[in-house]
Order: sequence, then structure tokens, then C-alpha cells
Amino acid sequence: MVDVRRVTLPGVGVLHSFTTDDGAEVAVVAHRTGSSDLVSRPAAARDDDDAITVRLDEEEAHTLAELLGGTRIVESIAELDELPGVPIDWVTVDDDDAIAGHPLGEVPVASGVALVAVVRDDHAHPSPAPDFVVRPGDTIVAVGPTEGIDAVFHAIRQGSGAIGDAEA
Repeated sequence: MVDVRRVTLPGVGVLHSFTTDDGAEVAVVAHRTGSSDLVSRPAAARDDDDAITVRLDEEEAHTLAELLGGTRIVESIAELDELPGVPIDWVTVDDDDAIAGHPLGEVPVASGVALVAVVRDDHAHPSPAPDFVVRPGDTIVAVGPTEGIDAVFHAIRQGSGAIGDAEA
């Protein structure tokens, strides 16, 4: 288990840092403004001049977090894809997808297809209820015939006339 240090930086935000096995320091400064600084200092560094800092806006920080943490979930889902006779696939919801901001129950589900989970951040929501509101960045996991899954994902991406009609 990695020991993460947390330091409140008054007026700035919060610093989280840890030291890697080879002695390098990795830190994230989460600013109150929503931006973050990713800071890395090599093991041999003696002062702050050797540190490398990358400023990330909120969306970039979220993307980096997904790449670092979300990959475990996607890898686990990918392993399920290897089960013989059980087609499984997933789609990550984008801001402009028809389902973004709408309940999962508005997705027209093809015969034999089940929406078995929604992964949000680092948490899986198995068997989500029809009123579960889908957000951009969520990953929807479906099981069923490949053609049916393709049709469901098309509706999620493009809409089918059913998604969002209640608001029209």
C-alpha cells in the first residue's frame, strides 16, 4: 500500500503526494479553482528546481484520473469479453451523446440485450435502475447479441427519437 501524504494549503487547495519505490516524488496540487498541478521530482533531485510541473484544467485532470484509475475497471470488463458465448461490450458516454443527462430507461434496448452496469469514476453501479441518470464520462456495459448491442450503442450516441422526447 502506498502511503499518501495530504497537506492543506490555505488559500490554494490540497496537496497529495507519495514517494515511489525508486525514491521519486509524485504530487498533485488540487487548486480551489478546479485546476490541478501534477508535480514530479526525480529521486536524485536535491531541490525544487529539478521538479517538473504540469498544469491541468479540470477536464484534463479528470481524463488523467480515468487513464490511471479507470483502466483497471476497463481491463476487468475486457476479461469478461473472453467468456465464450457471452457477447459483452461497453461504451463511454460523451458530452454530446443523446443519453447524456437522461435516465438509462430512455435507451431503447434491443431484444436480448441487458444493460448490466454503469461505471462512474472508479465505482461500478451494477443493474442500474431505469431512473439512473447517465452522465458524460460514464461507461455503459451491455450484454447480448452483437447486433443488438450495436443498435443500443447507436441510440446512445445518435439518439433514436426516444431519448429526450419527454423534454421536447
